[in-house]
Amino acid sequence: MENHNKTITPQMRLFLSRIRHVALDMDGTIYLGNRLFPYTKGFLADLREMGIGYSFLTNNPTRSVADYLKKLSAMGIEADEGNMYTTSLAAIDYIKEKYPSAKRLFMLGTPSMAEQFALAGYEACADDPDDVPDVLVVAFDPTLRYERLCRAAWWASQGIPYLATNPDRVCPTEQRTVLVDCGSLQKCIEHATSRKPDIVLGKPDPTMLQGIMHRHGLEPCQMAMVGDRIYTDTAMAHNAGAVGVLVLSGETTLQTAEAVAADAAVNPNPEFFAPELVVRDIQEFGELLRICKEK
Repeated sequence: MENHNKTITPQMRLFLSRIRHVALDMDGTIYLGNRLFPYTKGFLADLREMGIGYSFLTNNPTRSVADYLKKLSAMGIEADEGNMYTTSLAAIDYIKEKYPSAKRLFMLGTPSMAEQFALAGYEACADDPDDVPDVLVVAFDPTLRYERLCRAAWWASQGIPYLATNPDRVCPTEQRTVLVDCGSLQKCIEHATSRKPDIVLGKPDPTMLQGIMHRHGLEPCQMAMVGDRIYTDTAMAHNAGAVGVLVLSGETTLQTAEAVAADAAVNPNPEFFAPELVVRDIQEFGELLRICKEK
């Protein structure tokens, strides 16, 4: 792990000089909640000037792709569907591949997420023990009602195919609260039923990064995954063989990053893999990229 306070080493210069595309986590990386970081637009402009492509990835399935594009547009960031990869899309692709006959789903998720599934041809089941779903989908759901959590636990206990959109325990926020995310809902269901999801999609699963590489004809060493979480963003980079860049503008603190690096240095099988680079924010990452590209 290279710390942003250290001199640029030959190793850092080598892996940053090869970067051709940057995959960007969203909440905690380019914005926090509804507040765009003041350096985000400049960072994206710098990437374009250096000829480096970028895509936006998010483990947050609460918005449809269209809603995310509207949010980015309102913040002054231009993007299209080709720039977006969400865990809702990953879940839809997984269900289509593994359960091609599935049509009806019981979902813990926002109305916007349900709309994304409806566009893909799926119907939402009611909160009714007689309305049996083909698949149970559990996601981050700020609109969650207690009775729906109980119904999800019921279907999990009945052996219905069960997938979760992402492993995040909490969602970053500037509010003085804890936003309980999908990973914590999974633990609640597991504690009540002893059932874990059949699969947990989203970061750190490497599928979305591999899709970007395939689309742009990239090697793993030419891709940087930038995000604020070690257990999703950095782990995804490691699983895909890409360069992991941790920003300290969201969930992870420098102390946590240093502890993970220390453990990885002495543990042959660490719980979490240290990123190749730790930076204050994407602005600092952009500055390092430019230095390493110019020399």
